Amino acid sequence: MDPRAKVRTHETIGRYPVISLADARTEAKRRLAEATLGKHRPRSVTWSKGLDEYLKVVEARCKPGTYLEYKRLLQKYFKFGDTRLAELSPHDLHKKLNRVSGSEGRHAFVAVRAFLNWAYKKHYVDVSPLSRMEVPQGSTPRERVLTDEELAKIWRACGDEAFGVIVKLLILTGQRRGEIAYLSPCMIGEDRITLPSWLTKNSREHAIPLQAEAAQLLKQFEGAKAKEPILGVRVGDALKAFSAWGKSKKALDKACGVSDWTLHDLRRTFASGLAAQGVLLPVIERLLNHVSGSFGGIVGVYQRYDFMPEMRTAMARWETKVLELTSADLRP
Repeated sequence: MDPRAKVRTHETIGRYPVISLADARTEAKRRLAEATLGKHRPRSVTWSKGLDEYLKVVEARCKPGTYLEYKRLLQKYFKFGDTRLAELSPHDLHKKLNRVSGSEGRHAFVAVRAFLNWAYKKHYVDVSPLSRMEVPQGSTPRERVLTDEELAKIWRACGDEAFGVIVKLLILTGQRRGEIAYLSPCMIGEDRITLPSWLTKNSREHAIPLQAEAAQLLKQFEGAKAKEPILGVRVGDALKAFSAWGKSKKALDKACGVSDWTLHDLRRTFASGLAAQGVLLPVIERLLNHVSGSFGGIVGVYQRYDFMPEMRTAMARWETKVLELTSADLRP
């Protein structure tokens, strides 16, 4: 066979009688004319294959938290399987997105839009099905701050497994769940935890004091390699970062009896609790690794004091309060 010969491919135009024979012939002639004139159809790739390829790109280029969130959203809400990317319609995507509400819907939209924009650049689609769809309105920012009793109930319901320890560390440190989930031995010192720039949301290295209770919680997970997530899940011979958030959170909700709360609410509760104890706002913002507010603008350029002594005092007071709450008898 002549290697220069074109390989014939079959393409489905529609089903009879939805598409008449006459209309099918007309469409076939139009597509043949486009090919003859040098126009090209998108490369043939299924949703599953394209998504696998895309997630490898995201994992290599983005922060671990971003990769895990995109993977979760795209695999959970957009199950198109062997459907070819070029065959997806705006209606197909709209129907999926309508099933996701609130801020989750907005995040899902952003994730699938990024994927389809990538597919466009790879010539897997001629145009993104979302090109004319507006970003869903975001939900009202949450204001939930847990009460002392709720915080105690959640703490007591946390087990000794990885997820329970992660939640306790979120309560004690006020950090983001993705940062705590990726804690590795190389980030844990004798008196502080240092989160590298590749892990933090603002791409700035962030150090916080390591208090006694947090150190004790981490000690039981010793044995991980220097760069392995100490609170991860073992897969074969390696530890992978914890990712079973939904399932584990539902189990914790049932065990603690507290409703309508998120893991991020623990961060807000941490900040509000410190403020109630009289901790100054710049110290709280430094603990949260915020670069706006007290450290925005020109202040962020010239202010280089690390506030470590003040942060250590603040976290010691907060840890004392948490342990008092969780050890107290709250029964009426």
